[in-house]
Amino acid sequence: MKELLINLLNFLGLAFWVKIITTDPDCTYYFGPFLTAQDAHFAKVGYVEDIESEGANTYTVFVKRDKPSRLTVAEDLETPIIAQGVIPAFSPQP
Repeated sequence: MKELLINLLNFLGLAFWVKIITTDPDCTYYFGPFLTAQDAHFAKVGYVEDIESEGANTYTVFVKRDKPSRLTVAEDLETPIIAQGVIPAFSPQP
């Protein structure tokens, strides 16, 4: 039932997402959707740790209602990440 509600909120653009902006590489990552801001805040710590463990410098972390069209936006790459054969993997929400 919770997943159905999350999907509905996400469809309406009312679900919460974690938005992480890094400076090196210059990327924006979205993780979610989440039912509540509290759920997103709880999960963001793990996402930041994962990104930083891969060598990225975290600049800003937001929790906000959103409906991202792409989960990873690589601003400083000449070719899209998927075109390079790297497909970002995101762990599902519990």
